[in-house]
Amino acid sequence: QVQLVESGGGSVQTGGSLRLSCDADRSIFGINSTGWYRQAPGKQRDLVASISFGGDTNYVDSVKGRFTISRGNANTPVHLQMNNLKPEDTAVYYCAVTLLGHPQSLWGQGTQVTVSS
Repeated sequence: QVQLVESGGGSVQTGGSLRLSCDADRSIFGINSTGWYRQAPGKQRDLVASISFGGDTNYVDSVKGRFTISRGNANTPVHLQMNNLKPEDTAVYYCAVTLLGHPQSLWGQGTQVTVSS
């Protein structure tokens, strides 16, 4: 099974930027959709942004205008550019890849994003 690893997390101050990437240990083909989720301490994991096979994007309202999801290549299928970060964006961020014909998504182990005021 393909392993996903998120990179690009870290600690920034309010207003800073980070770019997350989702790296695969082998090329992935037949991607239906990809997405980024986040989980803050004591909270459930929620969708942040997703992009479909056709390029349609979807964002949670709180990140619209600040975050941009984009597709990469077969080895790094998805990125998340995060600008104007706020303390409430602090969470562990996970990438997810859904393949055509497969009901279960592939998940990474997460990368920590910490935004200080």
